[in-house]
Amino acid sequence: MPRAGQMGTASVGRLTDRIGVGLLVRTFPPKLVDRVIADCGRTEQRSRLLPARTVLYYVLAMCLFSAESYREVARLLAHGLDWSDQSPGAHWMPTTAAISRARAKLGSEPLKALFAAVARPRAPGARGGRRDGHLRWRAHALDAVVFGVPDSPENRGQFGPPVAGGPAQSAYPQVRLLTLSNWGTGVTSATFGPRAVATSTLAERLLVGLKSSDLVLLCDCLTGRDPWPSVWGADRHLLWRAPSQTYLPVLSTLPDGSCLTEIPAAGRMAGAAGFPARLITGAARETGGLLTTALDPMASPVGPLAELHRERTAFGFCLRELGGQTPEAPGVVLRSRSPEGVEQELWAYLLIHHAVRSVLSRAEPPSPPPGAIGLP
Repeated sequence: MPRAGQMGTASVGRLTDRIGVGLLVRTFPPKLVDRVIADCGRTEQRSRLLPARTVLYYVLAMCLFSAESYREVARLLAHGLDWSDQSPGAHWMPTTAAISRARAKLGSEPLKALFAAVARPRAPGARGGRRDGHLRWRAHALDAVVFGVPDSPENRGQFGPPVAGGPAQSAYPQVRLLTLSNWGTGVTSATFGPRAVATSTLAERLLVGLKSSDLVLLCDCLTGRDPWPSVWGADRHLLWRAPSQTYLPVLSTLPDGSCLTEIPAAGRMAGAAGFPARLITGAARETGGLLTTALDPMASPVGPLAELHRERTAFGFCLRELGGQTPEAPGVVLRSRSPEGVEQELWAYLLIHHAVRSVLSRAEPPSPPPGAIGLP
């Protein structure tokens, strides 16, 4: 039976389901999973129906098959592991209560550690690293996605009550996940918190370690309500879509056709100094263009910046589509009724995203020669 409010799959035992589990085993091989579990002190002391390695794969499968019930996920996982020569046993079919206990015993730390082990940025010069010639930045994408969580007392205490009224109205408490990604690796770091926490506060946790050679492309939902990231944009190179129907003064026109402008300080405080930015007109469809804090047109020409933003727009949908999400409203509601379980699921979704990106990156064409405009 599917989960309440979800539709089950049209057929069972499909080859695509087995391939999905096989992808998880290939991306996160058993030796790596066992090492991470041992490092976190979660290795079981005696033989069990649900050893820690199988439970970790189960949590990943639970997010991969998010519409299915606990028992159906277990069945799909068993078929997939058998297909991948990692069979948990011919009669392996744990109860829902046993699965819940095993998940609680595993906790979120092994999944977080597994993410840290595989989600490492590539070195400059590799695909997704620094550009040569036309654009001198190492590009990153900052994305946000909102998940609903079950309305339990524990989740309310951690994430707040359901959001009432407005476009983000929900019957569930909500958690916002922020991710920092690059094109070659996918998500390299992540943080999350209650939806009531300011997005800029969460963003600071991810941007604090970036260097002056990094360029961060912002998801539209990060600049929707407060379109001027002047609080956390100081001394950082940012690129984002300019709000439509907003007046921006032209202070001067640069040789490449872009313009220097000034955007209001955060909160539009009376008498506050404006925030310098560069406006690239006609570079983003359905808006007035792009805004960037990279002011030097020689270091960041218009063409590469516009192309980078177009590619970033397509890239940013990957994580949200994985869980049926939109930037500001929850799609699939997580299963866990405790904050620890919610964190476990969030790391699992990020690991699935990494597995998908690993397949896509292997299918991408080789890097262009030095001086080319395309992404490295």
